[in-house]
Amino acid sequence: GPRPEREVFIREFEEKIPFYTQRLLVRPGLTGWAQVKFPYASSIEQTEEKLQYDLYYIKNMSFILDFVVFLKTIRVVLFGKGK
Repeated sequence: GPRPEREVFIREFEEKIPFYTQRLLVRPGLTGWAQVKFPYASSIEQTEEKLQYDLYYIKNMSFILDFVVFLKTIRVVLFGKGK
C-alpha cells in the first residue's frame, strides 16, 4: 500500500485534497508507487499530484505491481533515479 504519512500532515491533506482519505483505506507499505514515480512533495499541489499515483496503485493492486514497485525501489536506492 501507499507509504504512511505523518499524522499532522494527514489531517491537513484530508481537509484540502479531495479523495485523500482513499489512500488510508489500504494497509500502508514501506515504499509505494508514488515514491518511485514522483519526487518529494513540498506543497499541497504536489501532494495532490502525488496522490494520483497512490490512487492508481490502490485501483490496480496486484502482486505484479508490487513486484514492479519493489524493483523500482531498489533502482532508486542504488542509483538515486526515480520514474
